[in-house]
Amino acid sequence: RARRRTGAMLARSVFRAAKDAPGRVGRAIVQTHRAHRTVGTLEFASRRWRTAADGGGMREKAAKAPTPTAPQGQRGQPLMNLQDFMAAPSTAGGGGGDAGAAVEPPEAVPYLDLDLLKGDGRTVYFETYGCQMNVADTEVAWAVLEGAGFTRAADVDTADVALMVTCAIREGAEQRVFNRLEAWHSVKRKRGRNRKASEKDDGFPLKVGVLGCMAERLKSRLLEGGHGVDLVCGPDAYRDLPRLLAHCLGSDQTAINVQLSLDETYADIAPVRLDPNSPSAFVSVMRGCDNMCTYCIVPFTRGRERSRDIVSIVGEVRALSEQGVREVTLLGQNVNSYLDRSGDLPFQPTPRADGFSTVYKLKEGGRRFADLLQAVAEVDTRMRVRFTSPHPKDFPDEVLKVIRDYPNVCSAIHLPAQSGSNTVLERMGRGYTRESYLALVDRVRHFIPHATLSSDFIAGFCGETDQDHQDTIDLLKQVRFDAAFLFAYSMRAKTRAHHRLDDDVPGDVKHARLQEIIDVFHRGAAEANAERIGTLQTVLVEGTSKRSKEELVGRTDGNVRLVFPGGTLETASGVGPSRIPVVGDLVDVIVTSGTFKTLRGRPIAISS
Repeated sequence: RARRRTGAMLARSVFRAAKDAPGRVGRAIVQTHRAHRTVGTLEFASRRWRTAADGGGMREKAAKAPTPTAPQGQRGQPLMNLQDFMAAPSTAGGGGGDAGAAVEPPEAVPYLDLDLLKGDGRTVYFETYGCQMNVADTEVAWAVLEGAGFTRAADVDTADVALMVTCAIREGAEQRVFNRLEAWHSVKRKRGRNRKASEKDDGFPLKVGVLGCMAERLKSRLLEGGHGVDLVCGPDAYRDLPRLLAHCLGSDQTAINVQLSLDETYADIAPVRLDPNSPSAFVSVMRGCDNMCTYCIVPFTRGRERSRDIVSIVGEVRALSEQGVREVTLLGQNVNSYLDRSGDLPFQPTPRADGFSTVYKLKEGGRRFADLLQAVAEVDTRMRVRFTSPHPKDFPDEVLKVIRDYPNVCSAIHLPAQSGSNTVLERMGRGYTRESYLALVDRVRHFIPHATLSSDFIAGFCGETDQDHQDTIDLLKQVRFDAAFLFAYSMRAKTRAHHRLDDDVPGDVKHARLQEIIDVFHRGAAEANAERIGTLQTVLVEGTSKRSKEELVGRTDGNVRLVFPGGTLETASGVGPSRIPVVGDLVDVIVTSGTFKTLRGRPIAISS
């Protein structure tokens, strides 16, 4: 893969240099590039160059060309490396000029000096928008750049490079990014004016880059829209960041790489945590999504599903445990459809929750999410394990039993419903009915009686009627979720809904329905938290409360926020002196009150 990647990069440089090359040599290089995109080897490029340079018929000789992986060039001659290939004079006849006229190679070759790939202490500032997966992607991108010699900047004003990791799931998320880009563009213009007025060059002009899903969706439009963007990098191209920045730094060039991959998981890159003092960490275990829900842009911005091998994931979790991390969250666009086929395991049908279907052929064999969850839970029984974001179809009994049997696997389970109407669910392509979803909820509560449930709902999807909306309200009341992510529908280009359905619910109706959904959810969550008053909850301390430095805040096993007074506490085991809890401690707390989103309590002891 590394050979193909390097070869593709150099062949693209040849192609750009040959755009203005006259005659047959220019055409040879252009055709070489096109063939190279499929074959993926530099040998083929060199062989096609020799064919053209010898003056023979391009198509006839190309048809008789030897296998691309052959070790020698045309007529047994040793293969020419790419630098010599560009520098060598040509005696080929011109394709459109006088016969026998010499064709000169391009005067300028857009090679990158290897020194340009080094950061040399240049500073990078990151801003991250969207889901936890984008936070994990930011840590991967920073690991790549730190390895290339870049350093972190505290803010955009002191940065040489400002990179924004973006979300494209809804129009509102993209608008926030555009607003922020305008602010960065203002900083960029101001810095340019200051450098122009100064007699000396006191640094690099600010370079702005857009990374992630929005980069993948809008591609070159970000460079052409007057937003001051210099670099666009998709979620599968973070390894290419040093080269892309080399094109931009110290020049007016822009750079883009938004090619999706069928196998990129960044399994060999150790993410650099943005907050090394945090007791929690994210571990990306799979990327992409194959579900093709009609409203969702993720398959088009993140690509097809592919999973890391269990060995690399367990190794990363073990390293985090040794660093003192007390909680890991396993991440993926469809995390519980995880499938590791790296081992020699017998092929068997993929388990799936009853009553659920998929748009793709049933996958077989390999290690599944239950195997991964068990392996991670056994790394450190004192470390909490969470996961997000799952799909309801991938909750077979095997997964529920692991959550039940391992106390350190948290009982907070996300079951995104999206709607409570069968007709809307069918238009969404979700692969289940209201009845099968409710049956899954009952099964979860059968295996894990103390589980807390969260969900996603979309208000005003294409064709949604008043009755469809009431079905959703009824589902919310029946399940009574502890947390929920609620949004009005925002149509995304490229999705199946964009091509096949009409966004026919008026905006004011969408927002009225959304508000009703929010109100019903708040009432249900408040009731659930009221029932927790008097119970003992174990809280992982995350820091001090925003409202009072005298109070600590953390999350329960069920992922409910809980605030309690600070102060000296004894240890639950009675071993060791009393002390004040610090970030990363587990504290036993008796719940005394609660609202729909926050519990308050009285601390009893430090349980860690």
